Amino acid sequence: MTEHEHTKTDGLGDSPALPAAAALGEAWRVAPRNERMAAHKIECNACPVLCQISEGKAGACDRYANQAGVLVRLDPVLLVQRTVAAGQGELVPFVAAADHADAPGAEPASVPVPAGGLFVTAVGASTTYPDYKPAPFIVSTEVDGVDMVTVVTEGIFSYCSMKVKIDTDRWLGPEQANVRCKGEVVGHVTTAEYGSQMLSLGGVHHITGGSKKEGRVTVDMMQALGNKQAVEFTIDGGARLLVQAGHAPVVDGVPESRMRVGCGSATVGIFAEQFQGLVDEVVVVDDHITGVLTEHQAGRCLRMRPAGLQVRGRKSTPGRYFQVANPGTGWGGTDISDPLSIVESWDPALAWPGLRLLMVSTTGEHAAWYILDDALVPQPSAMPAAVQAIVDRIGENCEPSLASVLFLGGAGGSLRAGVTDNPIRLTQSIKRALVNVTCGGAPTYVWPGGGITVMADVTRMPDGSFGTVPTPAIVAPIEFTMRLDDYRALGGHMAYVRPLAQVLATGAWHRDGAPTARRTIAAVADNPWPLAWPGPGRTVG
Repeated sequence: MTEHEHTKTDGLGDSPALPAAAALGEAWRVAPRNERMAAHKIECNACPVLCQISEGKAGACDRYANQAGVLVRLDPVLLVQRTVAAGQGELVPFVAAADHADAPGAEPASVPVPAGGLFVTAVGASTTYPDYKPAPFIVSTEVDGVDMVTVVTEGIFSYCSMKVKIDTDRWLGPEQANVRCKGEVVGHVTTAEYGSQMLSLGGVHHITGGSKKEGRVTVDMMQALGNKQAVEFTIDGGARLLVQAGHAPVVDGVPESRMRVGCGSATVGIFAEQFQGLVDEVVVVDDHITGVLTEHQAGRCLRMRPAGLQVRGRKSTPGRYFQVANPGTGWGGTDISDPLSIVESWDPALAWPGLRLLMVSTTGEHAAWYILDDALVPQPSAMPAAVQAIVDRIGENCEPSLASVLFLGGAGGSLRAGVTDNPIRLTQSIKRALVNVTCGGAPTYVWPGGGITVMADVTRMPDGSFGTVPTPAIVAPIEFTMRLDDYRALGGHMAYVRPLAQVLATGAWHRDGAPTARRTIAAVADNPWPLAWPGPGRTVG
């Protein structure tokens, strides 16, 4: 094959040369919708763009190409196997059996199934679009004497987003503030959680509801995040971020290292007994809840002497203060660099010269030691080793700061039609826990309520799981695994169910003689094995 060009649909540039035939994915012939289309072109119906692709060239998504008049999927189908050593993988063609019929229901070829379990994922599997087509892989497997079936398809998602959890006390921006990528609004800051700032990125309104550039930037951003690549963001009125799933976030050019052990009040409570006898007062500075030890219930229970310290902010309950400073990137997620700036006064009836004061942040990254002089003014002093050890322990109890990326997608339309001709039964079966939903073999959380809304941690999915199409939309893998009897009961496409051995021999059911390929990788160690999902009333090892 020679160098090829995209079908020009949205200004995308050229892509690399087509791979050798042995590395191509499943193929099928497509009748052109446009009867005036040149004879050397074929129409790709894998998404609504309907690219007209010349021989030796690829469509706008880089996922499909025209090879000798046959529409081929460029990436190999990814299989996960329990017995493949970590870090290894193989790329081999599906076996082309000359005596093997292409029609659904044909007898399987004699292909050995690897021991230890093999699961066909939707990465590289192709899509069900247009809606009437059954999923490209509907695979039957016997597991501990139970007949199982997995319906495998790449979904085209317009209704999808990335939920990003950033472990940091740093203030990233006000809630509801716009999050931008390459200058385009791609999401917003949402409610903070315990020790983490949260972003909601993508979604149908950014993908389809704005300008063409906004939609394109949004799906490219989501693809990069889902594929565990670093992406730069800016937040209106807030910080500059570098986010990569499974890595420490970088806020305003500074890598984060610690997630807080707790809020100021919690930190006071956790370490109060350790501080007793070594300090007279402790203030744990926090943007949300600042803790003051001797006033706090923990200090009272330990019968600590009241220190008479008054801090700025709004008192909530004894020893717990809100709004001691503005949010920021300083001590405890506030905007302060001098901790004494939150000290309002000392009660001379309670405070005394020589009082030992520790001020510390919720991560232990900031700490200062003071001794009150005769005028009850805190004077900086060298911190005793025993106190420093407790500050170090606060830091020791902080988990590493990470950016977590979760894919959230609504599985409707083609996905359900590729499984059954009565889609509501698939939805109902999932809600009844009869169907295990995975993304690239990774476990998902299915949201309650209507529809099929799934969420998956991208770090548990195979590398390169996400793609895009220029409609624009995200392409993501999804698999539905269930007992064969349950698949039959929900009205599944039984004529297209094929044993794993047959799938290994021929690839997708709609192949048309072109070489196809698969790639096998090790299953992620922490992921539950998809085919071992028990379902109601049964246990599979």
